[in-house]
Amino acid sequence: MVGKRQLLGMTLAELGQVASEMELPAFAAKQMADWLYKKRITRIADMTNISVAKRALLEETFEIGAYPPSESQKSVDGTIKYLYPAGPGRFVESVYIPTDDRATLCVSSQVGCKMNCLFCMTGKQGFSANLTASQILNQIQSLPESQSLTNIVFMGMGEPLDNVDELFKVLEILTAPYGYGWSPKRITVSTIGVMKGLRHFLDESECHLAVSLHSPYPEERLSLMPVEKVFPAKSVIDLIRRYDFSHQRRVSFEYIVFKDLNDSLRHADALCELLKGIDCRVNLIRFHAIPNVPLRSSDLPQMERFRDRLNAKGVVCTIRASRGEDIFAACGMLSTAKNSTFVKP
Repeated sequence: MVGKRQLLGMTLAELGQVASEMELPAFAAKQMADWLYKKRITRIADMTNISVAKRALLEETFEIGAYPPSESQKSVDGTIKYLYPAGPGRFVESVYIPTDDRATLCVSSQVGCKMNCLFCMTGKQGFSANLTASQILNQIQSLPESQSLTNIVFMGMGEPLDNVDELFKVLEILTAPYGYGWSPKRITVSTIGVMKGLRHFLDESECHLAVSLHSPYPEERLSLMPVEKVFPAKSVIDLIRRYDFSHQRRVSFEYIVFKDLNDSLRHADALCELLKGIDCRVNLIRFHAIPNVPLRSSDLPQMERFRDRLNAKGVVCTIRASRGEDIFAACGMLSTAKNSTFVKP
């Protein structure tokens, strides 16, 4: 039996198609969007300005598609990791990170990941599926703390620009007046540099961009990130250099610092040279150890020396505070454990 179609995650144009299919007036698309994204209902029956008969007809084919998380883990620092169902036997994580002045949600875009970065637990799962716009948006809308969110980062499981069509639907809904009406400045999309998706993003979106870099040297980056062979960091950076990041949107480079691998001042100097001419920020991130990976986290004094070298050379650099370490908030371990439960022998 074919399941019902989800209304959550549909753009206004797609809701217009639903209205036409259900022989509703054209303005019903805006009414449905209002119920979905402003009032955030969970049942079609609650769309009270649509006739009872038409609601019953809608319910034969459609559902809202909002599902609460199935599990959660809370850190001592207030960070909360949520596990969401994403199809039969599949699960993804999102991470809620509250601070004094903001509340950020880290959202997943895929079940697993194709990129297989050495330092990432999600990559060890392999790739299972792209999330639909409904499944991506559900992580935001069904979050218990949803009303307190100030920022969203697409830095969870998966590569967002490897699922660009569904990602762009969600970005539209988040920023459009018929949807959440957020400023693009509240949203950041992280990528390893999938070039086709990156060009589309740079041309069409005003949201912030974060690029996973992790080494200025191609061979070393390749040892950490196999994608360097297909999408070299230099090509990614050369593309970014063609765009203006001085106004609405911001570009940052994510740099996980590994002890005795990429944390020397020689690396800092090479990184400055690689990023020359780009108005950007570098975020240094302490590595969270994962099973069966020999990488180690750099110590804080060395990270501070690295940071200070970049700042002295005119590249804005900060050390990102580690959050949720006791629940492995950055790793994908909860979903890995849950997904493996459902793997057939």
